[in-house]
Amino acid sequence: MAENLKPSSGYAPVIGLEIHVQLKTKSKMFCDSPNNPDETAPNKNICEICTGQPGTLPVANREAVRLAVIVGQALNCRIEEYSKFDRKNYFYPDLPKGYQISQYDRPIAQNGYLDIEVPGENGGSASKRIRIRRAHLEEDAGKNIHPEGADYSLVDFNRAGTPLLEIVTEPDIASAKEAKIFLQELRNIIRYIGAGSADMEKGTMRLEPNISVRKPGQLELPAYKVEVKNINSFRFAESAIEYEIARQAEILKEGGMPKQVTMGWNEKAGQTMEQREKEEANDYRYFPEPDLPILHFSKEYLEEALASIPELPAQKRARFKREYGLPDADIRNLTEWKELTEFFEEAISELDELAGKALPLKFAKMAANWCLQDFSALLNAAKINPLESKVTPHNFAELIKLIEQSKISATAGKQVLAKMFELGGEPSRIMEDLGLAQVSDAAVIEQAINKVVSENAKAVADYKAGLQKSFGFLVGMAMKELKGKGNPQVVNDLLKKKLE
Repeated sequence: MAENLKPSSGYAPVIGLEIHVQLKTKSKMFCDSPNNPDETAPNKNICEICTGQPGTLPVANREAVRLAVIVGQALNCRIEEYSKFDRKNYFYPDLPKGYQISQYDRPIAQNGYLDIEVPGENGGSASKRIRIRRAHLEEDAGKNIHPEGADYSLVDFNRAGTPLLEIVTEPDIASAKEAKIFLQELRNIIRYIGAGSADMEKGTMRLEPNISVRKPGQLELPAYKVEVKNINSFRFAESAIEYEIARQAEILKEGGMPKQVTMGWNEKAGQTMEQREKEEANDYRYFPEPDLPILHFSKEYLEEALASIPELPAQKRARFKREYGLPDADIRNLTEWKELTEFFEEAISELDELAGKALPLKFAKMAANWCLQDFSALLNAAKINPLESKVTPHNFAELIKLIEQSKISATAGKQVLAKMFELGGEPSRIMEDLGLAQVSDAAVIEQAINKVVSENAKAVADYKAGLQKSFGFLVGMAMKELKGKGNPQVVNDLLKKKLE
């Protein structure tokens, strides 16, 4: 079992990643069949080209090429002036042509890097650079379906021919944790650019880690590597890599040598299982795709693509720290969800207008807290993103302002937000309709305090005798008398004055 496998001290993991990202285009890579990863009816989005019918010719998807270029640029890759497609030959039932159109020696992008933040010493963090070997375009295969208990298999070609960008790292990753951090940062970059949904659970981003382990004192790369397939979540990626590191370390410790194989990840068993010997490039008999012309990227084309890249997650995190002074954890959580980040920034812009001046940092902190806590909880329960919500950034900003100005309590604000989420509408009107406006009128509060003091003589005496918790009791009674609508600060101030 995985929990019994512990890598021995001194055995160092060497990890490289192969990530397949399904690009967000209207049509497939080499034909005009719809590219829809959410299609459930089998073999609906297919045509003669993506099912490999004789006599058909592919045409490269212009948008897929553009997205591949800007992802490569975002990963600091070099985009060569010329790139070409190749045929990668292998037989599998879900590959209708008997070969895959991919890229071999002249990929779209190569020699890049991505900097990630990894755990550092003393609980801090450190920057680590993961080199990108290449990023190349190819078409996806179909999907084999094996009905339970049946003696046959089915093939759904809806996915066949969809555009994939395969991103290959150098073996610079030293732990399962680093691999997970890299994958999450890459996913966010893909989403910020709008190149794809990069959803591992839906299969629009798929991972194949290559793992090997150095012996103690070994400096050169190991002579083998093990590839793991069938990973569809960040958690499974971390677990599969940890399992393989431990398994290989045990083999090395006993004097053996791990086989160079392709493994599958069995999530139920929590372990890897051998599938086949790992193929090498010569096994695929690559040769240039004769039906597609060489791609030529002009200087103007590359400059235009580079200019279209939006602010990326790392840049946004730095700006949020600089402009809003938010805690690092809040910044990371906000920027993990692209749509929530956009909602937050629109709300901040609205708050600027409502405040009528430069936004006080306390507004930003409040807005971040409400976005990450109450609003996110409502979104997750409804399984929607912020842009689909009935809560507009303007109304959200107005609610934050009402709470900050003590016109409504935080507790009542939760009720208002829930009603806004259900029906939409302005928070001030909802506050009035529900009778939740906070009472700050000193005369009204003094009247409630006088009643509480006269009816709770023992608590008053206890407080004057030094029993501080009695003050909290009296505050609670005053708030109860005000039906929870009293301004806490005003209640506290007037009660203290009364008891002096």
